[in-house]
Amino acid sequence: MSRSATFPRAVVRFLSRVLRNPVEGVLWYVGLALARAGYVDSHRAKRTTELAWPRIVTGLARTSNSVVDLAMVGAVLGSGAVAGIGLATPFAFLAGTLGGGIAGGTIALVSQRFGADQHGELDLVVKQSVWLTVAITLPLTVVFFLFPHELVGLIATDPEMHAYGATYLQVMSVGTIFIGLNLIGSRTLVGVDDSYAAMVVRGGGAVANIAFNAVFIFGFGWGVAGAALGSVLASVLVTGLFVYGFLGGWIPFVGRFPVTVSLAGPYVDRRLTRDIVDISTPIIFTNLIWSTAQFPLLAVIAVFGPEVVAAFIVAQRIRGLMDTPNWGLNLASSSLVGQELGRGDELEAGAYGDDILRITLVVYLVIAAVVFAFAEPISAVFVESGDSLALTTVFVQVATVSVIFNGLNGAASGPLNASGDTRWPLYGRLLGLYGFALPAAYLGTTAVAIPFLGTIPALGIAGLYAALVLETVVPAAVVYYRFSTERWKVVSRSYRPEAQAAD
Repeated sequence: MSRSATFPRAVVRFLSRVLRNPVEGVLWYVGLALARAGYVDSHRAKRTTELAWPRIVTGLARTSNSVVDLAMVGAVLGSGAVAGIGLATPFAFLAGTLGGGIAGGTIALVSQRFGADQHGELDLVVKQSVWLTVAITLPLTVVFFLFPHELVGLIATDPEMHAYGATYLQVMSVGTIFIGLNLIGSRTLVGVDDSYAAMVVRGGGAVANIAFNAVFIFGFGWGVAGAALGSVLASVLVTGLFVYGFLGGWIPFVGRFPVTVSLAGPYVDRRLTRDIVDISTPIIFTNLIWSTAQFPLLAVIAVFGPEVVAAFIVAQRIRGLMDTPNWGLNLASSSLVGQELGRGDELEAGAYGDDILRITLVVYLVIAAVVFAFAEPISAVFVESGDSLALTTVFVQVATVSVIFNGLNGAASGPLNASGDTRWPLYGRLLGLYGFALPAAYLGTTAVAIPFLGTIPALGIAGLYAALVLETVVPAAVVYYRFSTERWKVVSRSYRPEAQAAD
């Protein structure tokens, strides 16, 4: 049969698969095209797609929810409220920062034990992760509830932004613990090859969040407080479903989880706790570096006024939406690489890491190109026409460039997290934010005199554009370098099940 005859059939099969499941279809065909070109292995691409697409859908649902929050609030209250939420968000999601670090240790230990067919310790790993998460997030709940005005006041210069941000943070404080626990539940399921269940539970929570917000913001007129309350109720709902599922309950559209947790003891295992803390601590600090850097960064941006703050926040949220493939591809890499390391097959673990990296880069290049082309109509959803729209459009276009390096960073850090080699992502994040992004943003507002070189004039908003790109380019370079050395394979040997048995 001629190529001209088979081409229409290939197009029909492509459209059929994409229409049935757009995320899986696009990801599958990217992997297939790379496999046919000889860049990846078709079996590894297939397994990656199966594990990644539900997590990407989860990411789309969760991230879309935060974007819809901004759009709803912006439509009712304007750019001041959007800026206020943006200033409060780094505080409100510190629980995700800390819980995500513990969850990184969870998926490493769970996936290795699942790959080695040693299911007996999975129950204990989850229990250690839960109580560690509660211990580190509970203090945040208290502080955020009692001192929201003082905290937001550290970075807010405009009274309107300050008031909206403090209201949002105080209500969101109630959901702090639940945000962290939901990450533990999700990562545990991904570690045992069930990202579909995690997608249904967390994606369902995101849909409920949007519904809550529509009622609270438009129906009851609660504005920023309504947006925060919707997020809290959705987080509680998701936690309840995870608890019920891990205790053996039947979840709609999912059935029963592949792993359960017993309420009976033991509750503490010092060796597993030590391993989780050892693996998670660099991840926590990596996440904290990003979160804490947002405070001085937003303080610098606030000097430009609410419109620039709103434009920057919108660009960050759009970049977060573009970055959702990392929700699946990064965790698929961690899980699949971790399982191969658990079996002792370092060669196959490296092959998975390489293939997922190549798939990720192609996916991100396509996404960035599409959003760059449609940046103006996307920006128009959040701001009115005129100077605000033009400004936001440029910020979104700059974000499309920076997100490509986020994809590279995520794909290269997946194998490092799976192996327990979690320090280098920390180094990359630290250097990128504090060594490059923050200085670039500062140069936007202030002229700096450098000995022997003279005075560098203030860069204005161009400094903020540079900060958006530098905060992703530098970490990507550092993490990719470490991944390419393959030293992470050596590091993994001290965390594998056989190493624990030899203790």
